Amino acid sequence: MSNAPEHLLVVDDDREIRRLLGEYLDQAGYRVTSVGDGRAMRRALEGNRIDLVVLDLMLPGEDGLMLCRELRGRSNIPVLMLTARGAEVDRIVGLEMGADDYLAKPFNPRELLARIRSILRRAKALPPNLEAEDVTAFRFAGWTLDVSSRNAVAPDGLVVPLSGAEFRLLRVLLEHPQRVLSRDQMLELANGREAILFDRSIDVTVGRLRKRLQDDGKEPTLIKTVRGEGYVLATNVEAV
Repeated sequence: MSNAPEHLLVVDDDREIRRLLGEYLDQAGYRVTSVGDGRAMRRALEGNRIDLVVLDLMLPGEDGLMLCRELRGRSNIPVLMLTARGAEVDRIVGLEMGADDYLAKPFNPRELLARIRSILRRAKALPPNLEAEDVTAFRFAGWTLDVSSRNAVAPDGLVVPLSGAEFRLLRVLLEHPQRVLSRDQMLELANGREAILFDRSIDVTVGRLRKRLQDDGKEPTLIKTVRGEGYVLATNVEAV
């Protein structure tokens, strides 16, 4: 099965766009499944191994942002978001919800293909992680990260709210416990190539996380700095 084509899921309520993308991506060598809404997206994800989701922002009922956040909460499948909107705020919100990249309509199919290839290439280059399917929380060093609420719960039960950047970075560390991750790897895992627009400094975000987790900034025992290499989460993690 190693030579099987990568499987793309196109989620767009425009039937003509689904047809055109399906034909174009099929000719590019991918297996393509196309659906028109969130309910059909879930069915496709349950019944297939999907390598990347091309997700339209403007969908009837549940919009692409809601679906992207839901998908990111239980899976690391890469997401390329499409939208007819050109506003900068929509791009920012899409990426904050966990999309790996963003492309505004109308777009050149060649650019779409180039971005898909880039996302898949980056995904293959990243280190393996904990199986993220159906994970609702991570437990570590007495703490719990609640995936749905995006809050950390301290050993004494205190709920500690996290920013979007803090949540994404902590989840990356929890999915790769006791593995040294470079800053570049952390950026890629946290939010793809656009992450640097929002997480301008991994070091700053790590510093904020240490404060949230009461990890001594001068002599941290939880998120340790590996000089010249990056950071490591120095504890065992249980995914539940």
